[in-house]
Amino acid sequence: MARVAVVGAGAIGGVLAALAADRGHDVTVCVRTPFDVLTVTTDGVTRAVPAAIATDPAAVAPADWVVLATKAQDTASAAGWLGALSRPDGVVVVAQNGIDHAERVDGLVDPAATVLPASVRIGAEAVAPGRIVHHGFARLTVPAGEAARGLAALYGPAGAGGLEVVAVDDFTTELWRKLLSNAVANPITALTGRRNVVLAEPATRELVVDLSREVMTVGRAVGADLGDEDVDGLVALYDRMPPGQGTSMLYDRLAGRPLEHEYLTGAVVAAGRRAGVATPLNSAVLALLRGVRATNGQVG
Repeated sequence: MARVAVVGAGAIGGVLAALAADRGHDVTVCVRTPFDVLTVTTDGVTRAVPAAIATDPAAVAPADWVVLATKAQDTASAAGWLGALSRPDGVVVVAQNGIDHAERVDGLVDPAATVLPASVRIGAEAVAPGRIVHHGFARLTVPAGEAARGLAALYGPAGAGGLEVVAVDDFTTELWRKLLSNAVANPITALTGRRNVVLAEPATRELVVDLSREVMTVGRAVGADLGDEDVDGLVALYDRMPPGQGTSMLYDRLAGRPLEHEYLTGAVVAAGRRAGVATPLNSAVLALLRGVRATNGQVG
């Protein structure tokens, strides 16, 4: 049994905490907004997760595994937790959207700890503090190596309803392939206020394709192995998405929470600027998203 601390109890953190507890680990969930019990609902069945709920970094001890599952823009505010929980022989899994995961926690964790960036694909929604609805699928893709093998062992065989841990040699491509989806689906759903069904409609199809091609071009310029087949695959994915599902940015906008656009669309625009690649569509979308939540900190 390992000591696992999950920082952030939103949709991603809630599911990852629940799946770690399912494997019998000692799980602590670290939160700003207190609640009594973490619950996860899957296929209409709600269960309480056997995890401790912590609200004060001074009250926790270092953990074997620390999973950072806050939104990217909240990383700095998690500094107290990361400092208290990380240790020299431990692993910090940065399970967030965007790129530059390791750079985001530089100086916030024990300098001797192993930082493992993770690309997250989990269909889940936080409907209230401590209440998570898991719509389906759970996968973390990480750079191949010893830490990846340890994470796979921590969560055990994926099986039905478990966490799939995928180790890849080309993590840059993985991050940009995920960003390709996030920089299209998240803004369109958040700006229209509609769930994923909007992505497959004729009215938005051209925008989906053109945004995707722009992200693909930037990704290729910075070393990601992306091509037309990735755009075609994304369009096909949107065509078969369950209509009731949404994106994390849509959920955040509907709940009045800050949006993650600076680490998605903003990351594309900033990378394009550094690589000398024009991003007119993503720049326009970014301007609209900044108008929605003008108080969000801007990066890049």
